[in-house]
Amino acid sequence: MVYAGMSTVPAAQPNRFARAVRALSQTGRRIEAAVERWLAKNSLAETSEIISRTAVPWAATLEANWTTIRRELDEVLRERAALPTMQELSPYQERIVQGRVWKAFVFRAYGMRFSDNCRRCPETAKLLDAVPGLEVAFFSVLEPGAHLAAHRGAYKGLIRTHLGLVVPEPRDRVRMKVGGETIVWQEGRAVTFDDTYRHEVWNDTDGVRVVLLIDTPRPLAPGAARVNWLIVRGARIAPMAFEFYRRLRKRPSEIKA
Repeated sequence: MVYAGMSTVPAAQPNRFARAVRALSQTGRRIEAAVERWLAKNSLAETSEIISRTAVPWAATLEANWTTIRRELDEVLRERAALPTMQELSPYQERIVQGRVWKAFVFRAYGMRFSDNCRRCPETAKLLDAVPGLEVAFFSVLEPGAHLAAHRGAYKGLIRTHLGLVVPEPRDRVRMKVGGETIVWQEGRAVTFDDTYRHEVWNDTDGVRVVLLIDTPRPLAPGAARVNWLIVRGARIAPMAFEFYRRLRKRPSEIKA
């Protein structure tokens, strides 16, 4: 006999479902770990936290033109309060940050070029268009007192570069820990790192911190580079990418970000 409110699902079924979900998750983690080992084996750049400048020769051009980028950024920052937060653009970021303390002005995301923002910063856009394999680029704005909880990137086939644009004093109070290394930004200087290491960010100053954040393909042996190209292109049609596009397009037209 079944009474109202009682389930007819056998008690063992939820347990079987939970075990299946755990098994699938564990399989996914094993595949991810295997892919990361394969990428590391075929990498032509360091697999440590900090990656040398030889992996990103184009960074020197950005450094040489950083004051031009900074001038365009200053115009964007006039509307800083209206810039979208990372959580508004990607709900996954809610796990690492709360409040309106991490904002973005996006030029590229998942390979897609956002023309309105590029028109607002034409010299920056021109410099970014010359970066080989550019996948992601945006002004990353960290408000005073902001903290990004420890997290890691999803894929070792991309490497991340930060070009320091606005770094408040005292500089050692605005920093990023990547694995066992600590990065303190410098205006006009670029640093490249592997964001699949757990990293955490603090801005314990009274000023805003801004970097130009850039993701590009990891330098790999030719065969591995072709496979990496396919994986990165495949990510462009993932649900996460379409959700990002949708959210960014919903921003008010006067902000264009």
